[in-house]
Amino acid sequence: MERRELLRLLASAGALPLLAPLAPSAALATLAHAAGTDDWQAQFEAASAPWKIGFATPAGDLPLARATVRGRFPDAVAGTLFRIGPAGHDLGGERYHHWFDGDGMVHRFVIDGADVRHQGRYVATPKRMAEVKAGRHLVEAFGTLPAGAEPPTSADSINVANISVLPLQGELLALWEGGSATRIDAHTLETLGVKTWRADLAGMPFSAHPKVDPDGAVWNFGVGASQGLLALYEIAPEGTLRRAAVVPVADMPMVHDFAVTERHLVFLMPPLVYDGKRKEAGASFLDAYVWRPELGMRALVIDKKDWARRYTLELPAGFLFHVGNAWEEETPRGTLIHVDYVRSDNADSVFTTNREVMRARRVRGADPHLAVATLNLGTGRATQAAVAQEAEFPRIDPRRVGLRHRQVVHATQIRPDLPGFGAVARTDVETGRSQRFSYGTQAIVEEHVFVPDGAKPGWVLGTVLDFGRQKTVLSCFAADHLGAGPVAQATLPYALPLGLHGAFVPA
Repeated sequence: MERRELLRLLASAGALPLLAPLAPSAALATLAHAAGTDDWQAQFEAASAPWKIGFATPAGDLPLARATVRGRFPDAVAGTLFRIGPAGHDLGGERYHHWFDGDGMVHRFVIDGADVRHQGRYVATPKRMAEVKAGRHLVEAFGTLPAGAEPPTSADSINVANISVLPLQGELLALWEGGSATRIDAHTLETLGVKTWRADLAGMPFSAHPKVDPDGAVWNFGVGASQGLLALYEIAPEGTLRRAAVVPVADMPMVHDFAVTERHLVFLMPPLVYDGKRKEAGASFLDAYVWRPELGMRALVIDKKDWARRYTLELPAGFLFHVGNAWEEETPRGTLIHVDYVRSDNADSVFTTNREVMRARRVRGADPHLAVATLNLGTGRATQAAVAQEAEFPRIDPRRVGLRHRQVVHATQIRPDLPGFGAVARTDVETGRSQRFSYGTQAIVEEHVFVPDGAKPGWVLGTVLDFGRQKTVLSCFAADHLGAGPVAQATLPYALPLGLHGAFVPA
């Protein structure tokens, strides 16, 4: 796309590439109602669920502390595991109504054999700093309309930097869905300000799941829901922007993740569609989305070299947050793209499950499972097969991004009485064979990552909330013997709020 055309589309998108402000009258009516009825903080405090510690708000930053280590972490995992997630769930006695709304806290686990140290700091976004100073929530969030809140002036005015991290050229980028990446000092976790890839892209959505090719190139996207636009980014290994464009997408859905192959970008688009009229009527941003299963799931495939060359294929309706990986092969009938992802029958988890935990309530939604879709670019037909594994937070060997792979590391084991998952697994997406390790009945599993070790099988590294002991535990497994249990564990002297995603950087 030519620079002039990009500028035109950016101008037409206006100052808010992701979030359109409420109509004033609707906003006032909604907020006035909320002011008289909001007792979520009281409900959370009164709840007896022992796991609610995972959704509590740390009073402040967490200084460097040493963990108690059992065993020894392998040399290949000497380095730093960075993690991030929502942590600032309440302020001034008012609690957010959705897990995804909380201000982000970034963590680093510094690993060196039998020594593991942890540090956690809130991301000092302009939004957080203004609200902490005021002692109350000032702006609307993804799923909450706080009492007395003003409509956002820009996407970054409500940026909570709480979903994922991207190590890039010695810095750490804290990522959200709807606005800029936030620069973090990788050694001190100090917030350094927003990342602006180019002046005309300031404030554009830069999503939370960029993909890094084996050659170091970074690909990402951003969703402009109210404008029906999909932003695309290509970033060179040295961290400079190569290209950016926005392309129109009809019935713009909620898209959280995507995949890359050697030659294509792959977006699986669930039928959870933005409705601007709902937003104008006073709904939260989340509640402006409508589940429309009659649309099915669209697979949008974009040529990496020519972004104007696009394919749209149809799959059965379903919802997803996360994609594992994709790869392609040439056949006599055309290019086949295989993509594995975590599929649910509907979007109940985002509307209900991840809301009710803010009141310490467990409300079960549609269970997510692994699925593999095959997209035939030659015939325009798409099929998918289910893998009999409950799953979330899929991760692969980072050296295989966009290439043929088989093994996916993921959380598994859904329990009716607890939110989240109780085990970590490694599953072969071609055969369905899987091995797992269960952490027990008083644990909630967070994302685990794969750490390469040359030509060896590698390691699996991740955290779990042990709410029985009120501590967070970091574990390391041999990837090919995951079911045998951890080879090393580091137990913190406290529990961290449950987080979302992370990245490992070797020493």
